[in-house]
Parts: sequence; structure tokens; C-alpha cells
Amino acid sequence: MGFDEALEILTHGELEIEGLLPWSSNYTFLATVRHRDRSMLAVYKPRSGERPLWDFPHGTLCLREVATFVVSEALGWSLVPPTVLRDGPHGIGSVQRFVHADPEAHYFTLQDHPAYTEAFRRIAIFDVVVNNADRKSGHCLLGHDGRIWAVDHGITFHAMPKLRTVIWEFAGQPIPPSILADLELLRQRLGNGRPLVRTLQRLLSDEEIEALRQRVEGLLEQKTFPQPDPHRRHIPWPPV
Repeated sequence: MGFDEALEILTHGELEIEGLLPWSSNYTFLATVRHRDRSMLAVYKPRSGERPLWDFPHGTLCLREVATFVVSEALGWSLVPPTVLRDGPHGIGSVQRFVHADPEAHYFTLQDHPAYTEAFRRIAIFDVVVNNADRKSGHCLLGHDGRIWAVDHGITFHAMPKLRTVIWEFAGQPIPPSILADLELLRQRLGNGRPLVRTLQRLLSDEEIEALRQRVEGLLEQKTFPQPDPHRRHIPWPPV
């Protein structure tokens, strides 16, 4: 099933809760979404189930989940499963296609496998772009389709530096030309009045969008993977 069809089902389908997913800090539900003669499993994160955080405005985590998908698609990388913002049994929330994945595989078990190096390079840069404050090893899934998927992006896009990630193996290395080319295209798409910006304005504040622009421009100027900041915590806890 392609992204467009998945988005149509997620947006317009009937959403039925199957159960509460364990080990989540916020209320996260497994759901079935049915539309016409198609159905899929999805992860539903309602705004009403978000735990208040001191540094992120309450009720915005589901918006950030959708914004990460939008930026992933603007880069042309499709790292994030199709994700939409919609109403559901517990109110407005993000609804993301469920990834059927190997439960034993995550970043720490896959990082030395050459087949996934390019995917992890992109995820490392993507996390800088979206200012991901919580890239745990278990947020990198090896799907049954053989792809690496990046999930759980509720605490992203803060206007202040918040990057916390377990993926530091590329720190200080040059960013490959192909990734720089994609970042340059993203920079252009982030121009005032462009369609991408209009979409993000429904999800993020103007200050957060401006900070996003600055992070992209910083990567294009430096042309290297950033080093961890020695003056602040740069690895999430728990790391898995």
C-alpha cells in the first residue's frame, strides 16, 4: 500500500480502538482504521491523553507528530510512517500507520550493519532538523518491509536546542552531498508563503518554524554532522 492510499485511509476511515499500548508515557492506542474495502492498524495518540511537560506547550505533542511526518516528506526521505491529525474516540490526536516490525531489532542491534548505515545517517540529520529531544534506540524500527522507520516524535521542534539522541556515531563527519542537496531543497521550501510553511503553521508556532529554518541553514553552512554539546544532556533516558 502506497503513502497516498495510507493517508486516505487514515484520514477518512472509521477508527476503532483495539487496546492501550503498554510502556508509553502518554496514552497511546492501537486502532484499526477501515475505509471502503481496506483497513490497516494505526497508532492513535489523542491530545487528551498527553502528559503535561514543563518545556512544551500542553496539547501540542500530537501536532508535532504530524509535523515530523510533513518534514520527512518534504525532504523526500519517507522516514516517518504516514501520519495525520484527526478526530477519534478520545478526541483530536495523531493517527499513524502501525509498523509491523521485528521486536528484537533497534538502533543498538542494527548500527553496525552496513545495509542500514545510510538510513541512520538520514535519521541523525533528520533529528537535528526537527530538534528531536527523544531519539531512543527503540524509536528506530526494522519493518517487515526491510526498511528502517523512525517513530515517536512528540517532543520535537522546540525553538531552543533540545537534541537528545543515541545516534552520535557520525558526529564530526562530513554530511554526504546527496543529503546536503535534500537539505537545500528543504531550505527553499521553507521560504515565507510556500505551501510547506502554510502547512506547518497549522501545527507549529512561528518561532518554532523560524528555528527550523535556522537549523537547516546551520547544517548547510557547517556541512558536518554536529558534535554533542558537552554542557547539556545529549542522550535520552532510558536510551532504549
